[in-house]
Amino acid sequence: IAGDGDHGRGMVRGVTYAAKAAVAASEAGWGARGVLDHAGDAWAEFAGGTSGVLWGAGLRALGARLGNEGTPDAAAVSRGMASYLDAIVSLGKADLGDKTLVDAASPFVAELERRVAAGEALPAAWSGAAEVAEAAAQATAALSPKKGRARPLAERSVGTPDPGAVSFALCARRVADLLKELS
Repeated sequence: IAGDGDHGRGMVRGVTYAAKAAVAASEAGWGARGVLDHAGDAWAEFAGGTSGVLWGAGLRALGARLGNEGTPDAAAVSRGMASYLDAIVSLGKADLGDKTLVDAASPFVAELERRVAAGEALPAAWSGAAEVAEAAAQATAALSPKKGRARPLAERSVGTPDPGAVSFALCARRVADLLKELS
């Protein structure tokens, strides 16, 4: 209805291989950048499709911003997620309202930046931003696609949320849950 039907399978492959690559990089002693570079490369290679390439580029941009030294603080993570968004927008050429993952990722980043700037700790800031991403992903149901695989379906996809936006929100929620567990 809102794409070519293989987004979920690609995301499962991407996440699975990215997680394996991240664990291996962490066990080899890499910091955040190395872990995210390895995860991004695996995601891009094994997920297939545009989403795989976008997630790979986004994770590499996030890692480049975080570096390999020490534990990134909330401000560094916020700046890193802005770099993630910049990478996927630059590569995919999508804007807000195009019915893509940008429709969830952009509000997520804006909310994360706002909360971190207000002094919230990373787990709370990320969780609040994940809530915004979830609402934004569901709101894509009202949009007609202008980019991505759903574009040829045009008005037929209205009423169904964008798969890329939904999967971004799901990933953001899972990271929020992990940050809460670790704090």
